Amino acid sequence: MYNVKSLKAEEFINHEEILETLEYADKNKNNYELIDQLLKKAEPKKTDRGVECSGLTHREASVLLACDDPEITEKIYALARKIKEAFYGDRIVMFAPLYLSNYCVNQCVYCPYHLKNKEIPRKKLTQEEIKQEVIALQDMGHKRLAIECGEDPVNNPIEYVLDSVKTIYSIKHKNGAIRRVNVNIAATTVENYRKLKEAEIGTYILFQETYHKESYEKLHPAGPKHDYAYHTEAMDRAMEGGIDDVGLGVLFGLEMYRYEFAGILMHAEHLEAVHGVGPHTISIPRVKRASDIDPSVFDNGIDDDTFAKIIACIRIAVPYTGMIISTRENESCREKVMGLGISQISGGSRTSVGGYAGYSPYERPHDTEQFDVSDQRTLDEVVYWLMKSGYIPSFCTACYRAGRTGDRFMSLCKIGQIQNCCHPNALMTLQEYLTDYASPETKRLGEELIAKEIMNVPNEKTRKIAMENLNQIKNGNKRDFRF
Repeated sequence: MYNVKSLKAEEFINHEEILETLEYADKNKNNYELIDQLLKKAEPKKTDRGVECSGLTHREASVLLACDDPEITEKIYALARKIKEAFYGDRIVMFAPLYLSNYCVNQCVYCPYHLKNKEIPRKKLTQEEIKQEVIALQDMGHKRLAIECGEDPVNNPIEYVLDSVKTIYSIKHKNGAIRRVNVNIAATTVENYRKLKEAEIGTYILFQETYHKESYEKLHPAGPKHDYAYHTEAMDRAMEGGIDDVGLGVLFGLEMYRYEFAGILMHAEHLEAVHGVGPHTISIPRVKRASDIDPSVFDNGIDDDTFAKIIACIRIAVPYTGMIISTRENESCREKVMGLGISQISGGSRTSVGGYAGYSPYERPHDTEQFDVSDQRTLDEVVYWLMKSGYIPSFCTACYRAGRTGDRFMSLCKIGQIQNCCHPNALMTLQEYLTDYASPETKRLGEELIAKEIMNVPNEKTRKIAMENLNQIKNGNKRDFRF
């Protein structure tokens, strides 16, 4: 039985409820009166407190996704752009993945790190190697990392992850510093989540891969990850362990995309109902080629247009969550979906263990890659591209470091007030990047952008302080200002 407040995976992600949702969506996909009502319901509304948005339920949003009328799709896109602008403006947060180890005891059939893959060399970074990787990332200009490692209690115990987080935060190189470490590791215990919280991680990220239990068990035939319930209930344990910000994701292409779409929205609704705050981020990766992995064997692949519509519908349904797209996707795809709801992207990424230190910006090792990187541009090229496209690349980590996480972040985000902090913070961290790392062409374009955008800070006092801070950064006097 479906129960959004249940702590049992098969009740808050209920198979029958999803099937009924898909049937309801098919029945109403040409019900234009209902669709019009849903679009109006999801519109951002100005209130005395700021801007508010109601979002949509998994069942309502599934109707929009099922509708194949091109005119309705354009209305969906327009609304998604409007919502994204209301809560995230033109800012795009930058990050990079850091792979610590590819040792893994699972046998996931879509991942090259699976236990039986003999083609891929196994590697685990020492703390000294992690230091060199972090320095290389700092020299690129990154301030925010997402660390990744396979599940292996012998090679990758929680103590290794905790030591690695401590190492990353400890490294101050020239003007560089990693200010936020997000963690993407296997489902674990409440006690271990408490340890991650004490280590001051940012967001805990765990991809569900698929919400379809039968498919999940086939795709994970052996290893700890085979346990569907333990994996699906991980976010509840993380929040019980004190982690405020969690990140959901599914791997599109493994199962029917409309099933996954309903499932991830149900998971978001569950977190909101039980913990009072939904997911901090939602990621939308697609299956990609890798060592020993041929994505064509999965018969649920989705094209770019369907992918874009999924992103737009998630933005409408869960208006306040951050949405992440990685370098799995190529430049043209990322450009298409950027305005439809994406708020975070990776740049200059390596998906191999030890892929940064000792390599030039245009050189990358392939032997331990988790997946093919489609967008292979450098961070500087990505920053330039974003600004040329009308976006503000942001290296900001202020909310996390000021304690604006979990429900404190969402309470500000839900009325649009977070922008009073985010806009000037984005400009100040962009100025850091321009001063310390950017190519001359990127620096010129960026400083023109900042000069224009600083005038859009509505509060005169905030604007004046931000302008003074920008000058200090330019003159090399100080870094790390934040509101």
